[in-house]
Amino acid sequence: MATSTQSVVTPLSLRSPRSLLQDVLARLLKDPLVVLCVLYLAALVVVAINPTTFAPLSYETTSFPDKLAPPGAYATSDKLAGFRYVLGADRLGRDILSRLIYGTRISIAVAFLGAGISFLIGVTYGLVAGYSRARIDNVMMRIVDIIYAYPTLILIILLQVFLTSLAQQPAENLNALQRSLVTLDTRSGGLFFVFVAIGAVSWLNMARLTRGQTLHYREQEFVQAAHLVGANDRRIMGRHLLPNIIGTCIVAETLAIPAYIYTEAFLSFIGLGVQPPMPSWGSMIADGYGALRSAPHVIFFPALALSLTMLAFNFLGDAIRDAMDPKLRNR
Repeated sequence: MATSTQSVVTPLSLRSPRSLLQDVLARLLKDPLVVLCVLYLAALVVVAINPTTFAPLSYETTSFPDKLAPPGAYATSDKLAGFRYVLGADRLGRDILSRLIYGTRISIAVAFLGAGISFLIGVTYGLVAGYSRARIDNVMMRIVDIIYAYPTLILIILLQVFLTSLAQQPAENLNALQRSLVTLDTRSGGLFFVFVAIGAVSWLNMARLTRGQTLHYREQEFVQAAHLVGANDRRIMGRHLLPNIIGTCIVAETLAIPAYIYTEAFLSFIGLGVQPPMPSWGSMIADGYGALRSAPHVIFFPALALSLTMLAFNFLGDAIRDAMDPKLRNR
């Protein structure tokens, strides 16, 4: 009597595997608050790229008869007859909405360019320090500790004062490099020195984080295997270590962006940011500080824009951190 054996086939999941990026994007798109933050920041980027398309007036157009005009008031001067100040006018009769739109360029530029400078310096420095010999690593990190011992904001202010005083010197007293820096700063309305001041000091935390991640991964088996097959140090750092630590560094830098925006606003508030008449949200708050009681709208709208932007970056950074955390991925 022949016996037949019937095999039992267990159905497996037919879902195709997703990459880390696809998994992170899928998790982010499930959160309506994250989607709202992304849409808000994307709108700010579009406005910052071409503010002349959205601003009804130039940021330096003045109308002294309309100074401190309330929101919704119509212009009384002949050159702006029929124009309506949707968000009111400042103490020089400039349209707050137009200056708010032009000021978007400053905050968005600081958010991305300042973070880019900090990210590039910090990751490079930390990667080299963590992968180098113990003596070189010790020297490099002691330099970081010395700089880290001083308050970051004070260092940024001192560096900005130095760069600003450099721009006020006669051109014949400057060398070629200094003249190039001053020219870039002049063409950007004082914005270039803000990038340099923030990015050149804010890389310390990124360097320490990158160095710690590098020390962890350099002892892993895949790095040892790369050594055995003859890979040089540059290839190991660029092809094996960097891809494994870049995700953590991006999340950390995203969470640091609101601090860069706040620093730029504070520098503009104390007069060390972008040079007038170029507007930034911090300088607009400083300009309207004296009229806080009689015309609170002069401060309210730039402060609201600044707060919403910082909150959007904070929410987005927290969401990216949670989405890339393997412990939370299955929740």
